[in-house]
Amino acid sequence: MPIVRVDLWSGKSQEFKTELAKAITDVVVEKVGCPVEAVTVKIEESPAENWMIGGKVGGKV
Repeated sequence: MPIVRVDLWSGKSQEFKTELAKAITDVVVEKVGCPVEAVTVKIEESPAENWMIGGKVGGKV
């Protein structure tokens, strides 16, 4: 049972998240060879100001 966790900045639409989860699921099914029902995609969102990338807030390097 593959589980894929995706961390994103907050603000993406439900449509975007649904399309992303579908695309990820399709790749996992193709590469792992498991049934689609076995794939779990968990999307976690948090505000950009909670992300520090390269020592800067929100990835602003």
